[in-house]
Amino acid sequence: MTAYGLGLVKCGGSRDLLEKVRVIEAVTLSVIQGGLTAGSTTSEAICEAVRLCCNILVERLIPLKEKLTEEVGPVEWETLILEVEVSLITGETMIFRTDIIYDCGQSLNPAVDLGQSEGAYVQGTGFFMLEEYLTNSDGLVITDDTWTYKIPTVDTIPKQFNVEILNSGHHKDRILSSKASGEPPLTLAVLVHCAARAAVREAKQQVLSWGGEKEAGSALVRMEVPATMPVVKELCGLDSAQKYLQWTIGKNLG
Repeated sequence: MTAYGLGLVKCGGSRDLLEKVRVIEAVTLSVIQGGLTAGSTTSEAICEAVRLCCNILVERLIPLKEKLTEEVGPVEWETLILEVEVSLITGETMIFRTDIIYDCGQSLNPAVDLGQSEGAYVQGTGFFMLEEYLTNSDGLVITDDTWTYKIPTVDTIPKQFNVEILNSGHHKDRILSSKASGEPPLTLAVLVHCAARAAVREAKQQVLSWGGEKEAGSALVRMEVPATMPVVKELCGLDSAQKYLQWTIGKNLG
């Protein structure tokens, strides 16, 4: 219902809305006045409430979309293709290749925009994959040095890092036809997290096959941010090496 309702806005990426919808637990932390579940009315009532909420959002978003399209035209900022690998043994996520095409309009300074795009992407990778901000019971930060707080390093940079600035022509409503190059490339790094999550899902299927268990299909994998090595390792399975060795021995004996 949520995907259908919001899909009426018809923006780029709306085709994948269903995969982006997250259903949370119906507890008082998230639903203050959840009401009772009785009389075979719960599903219908919830769906109707969601539909009404989506209608309100669509009514607000469509005029905004039309106004932006009229004033500045369709806004396209960047395209990203990347390749990652997840280690079942350590939980490390390695970025082998990243290709970015960044639309700066007519760049004010190509060298600065190129550096901003590269640096922001690596910084975002640190946010989504490395930088874990932990506190103790008194609210004091305990990850207060580089031994416990892992910032991006040279190993965070993709092994093959291709970034190209695209000059998309004249834009009369922007300063000298330029586009910003600060935050947009940083948000691209969320795709590192998405790619790692997809790799973890495939790894779980592989580990299940080693153990002779039935595969769980394309079940959704919930991976926290940041997806640090312990998080990835636990999702892949703490006994993955043991299952692999058992599978190898059994295969050779067979």
